[in-house]
Amino acid sequence: MSSNTEADDPTRIAFMCVQNAGRSQMSTAFAEREREQRGLEDRVEILTGGTHPADHVHDEVIEVMNEAGFDLSDQTPREISLEELRSCDYVATMGCSTLDVGDVGDEVDVRDWALEDPDGQDLDRVREIRDDIEQRVKSLFDEISTAE
Repeated sequence: MSSNTEADDPTRIAFMCVQNAGRSQMSTAFAEREREQRGLEDRVEILTGGTHPADHVHDEVIEVMNEAGFDLSDQTPREISLEELRSCDYVATMGCSTLDVGDVGDEVDVRDWALEDPDGQDLDRVREIRDDIEQRVKSLFDEISTAE
């Protein structure tokens, strides 16, 4: 790692969607685990939020994440601001975003993961979405680790 100022700033990643009640919550849980496993707690900041947050995380998401060893039952969907998104290095949207990517600016690497909404899906389908998210998060962390 170089010692210039920019290298000392943590990499900021946001996982966002409309409700912040399913895909972005799963992404955040996997990202927090990746960050810990890779020893990047002081190098990577993780944000999550929605443009129109729901009241609670979807029940089927809580259930399949519980199977994977995560307890999301106490997570509360929150709103994410344009200012927060502009401060990020990477923003992963879940395919349902009302975000106009142009509003965020050219400095942010925006990824649209185009994931199906788990809300109301049967558990097998929600598990498939969960596993897809886990792989995408790992790939993103591989990329970030290489970039440092």
